[in-house]
Amino acid sequence: MTMRMLIDARHREETRVAVVKGNRIEEFDFESAERKQLKGNIYLAKVTRVEPSLQAAFVDYGGNRHGFLAFSEIHPDYYQIPKEDRDALLREEAEHAAEEAKLRAEQEAAEEADEPSEEDIERFEDDGGMDPDVAEDMDGEARPARSTVNDDQVEALRQRRMNLRRRYKIQDVIHRRQVLLVQVVKEERGNKGAALTTYLSLAGRYCVLMPNTSHGGGISRKISNTGDRKRLKSIMAELKLPPSMGCIVRTAGLQRTKTEIKRDFDYLARLWDGIREQTLASSAPALIYGDSD
Repeated sequence: MTMRMLIDARHREETRVAVVKGNRIEEFDFESAERKQLKGNIYLAKVTRVEPSLQAAFVDYGGNRHGFLAFSEIHPDYYQIPKEDRDALLREEAEHAAEEAKLRAEQEAAEEADEPSEEDIERFEDDGGMDPDVAEDMDGEARPARSTVNDDQVEALRQRRMNLRRRYKIQDVIHRRQVLLVQVVKEERGNKGAALTTYLSLAGRYCVLMPNTSHGGGISRKISNTGDRKRLKSIMAELKLPPSMGCIVRTAGLQRTKTEIKRDFDYLARLWDGIREQTLASSAPALIYGDSD
């Protein structure tokens, strides 16, 4: 089904953008000269209320309304639990993340093995289009006979990693007046406050840096070519990210060199250092970093 992006910029004071799949609107957003953009901004915020029934917290970050912070969006670093318990939780999550990354690597390797080589293509053509490695289903669609690692395995592992935190309840580990560093992921809408997360992301020209996400280096899923993914993965491996930091190459980095990608990563790393320094010198609520529109 065709996916389109529709942009209405007829009026200087407001620009509207809609992502449409077929006849259905998938996403809608707008920028207004009268409305200050919040999405992407990073704030030092203070918890004003913990709501056990929602398993969420409401925080004062300096916006028009208190922001909404779901328990799943709170990093374990903020849990008010003994250090040994927090270290054990983070260690378990890191082990699960490493296993998930290994599964994905196996999946990509299997997909790479399924791609026909130039010799296979020549043999296929010489044989009149018959290839023993390709089976046809009932509808006549060709599919590889080799199997790959199932996406369900990766998703199940990710869910297991997320479920590690469900041994805790928000009311037991997060408290009123607690200070958190949060980022806006969804703008204020009507009577609803902005949706927040403590899992920060900084978008550059070619990379997205996730300073407190232990997923290592990755490649945008929109980059599907195996050769491109392999080249970009080798570049990411040379960055030698710390275990507590993640970075993803955006689609804009597809044709970029190792030097260009590393330069963008270094810029984001310096930006994160500046955010940390600004955080230590600030008192909640305070704007720490304003994302570009």
